[in-house]
Amino acid sequence: MSAGLLDQLIEALRVLPGVGQKSAQRMAYHLLERQRDGGRRLAAVLAAAMERIGHCPRCRDFSEDALCATCASPARDVHLLCVVETPADRLAIEQATGYRGLYFVLQGRLSPLDGLGPRELGLDLLARRLQEGKVRELIIATNPTVEGEATAHYLAQLARQHGVRPTRLAHGVPLGGELEYVDRGTLSHAFGSRSEMQE
Repeated sequence: MSAGLLDQLIEALRVLPGVGQKSAQRMAYHLLERQRDGGRRLAAVLAAAMERIGHCPRCRDFSEDALCATCASPARDVHLLCVVETPADRLAIEQATGYRGLYFVLQGRLSPLDGLGPRELGLDLLARRLQEGKVRELIIATNPTVEGEATAHYLAQLARQHGVRPTRLAHGVPLGGELEYVDRGTLSHAFGSRSEMQE
């Protein structure tokens, strides 16, 4: 016997990250009780997004056009290429910094246990971009996890093979943070990566 529409809606909502049975139930009831128009709009936009949003062939970010807006922009600095794990990481950098270079989105990080190797991350495409000779600096902005660090080392080697200078985002004590509240791993990494103060 197949589940009713309400049960199917609740189960469908559970595909979202952090949404369990109770949260999915609350969302379903809210849409049905108070937001039917919003629910219809959500369904239409979601269907269109699933159909039309793909990946930019140059940087692998999400795009509904042949080339994403960043890659298509003549105002971006083609000599700088920032490698991030996810589109959300790219957006965070774009919103928080004045970075005007280009991006390459891995859509993950090296994780052999999960079947994510260089090929799945598009590193063959990245190597071709580096081989073009335009990129002078590869900014490695992977997360400071075990897999992120392994990915960073792989990317640095790839950059050096193509005569490109690899740089890594600084990690450590957050601005405004107090040392006694920083976790041991972060503090140890920050202490080991200390740099000379400029005048």
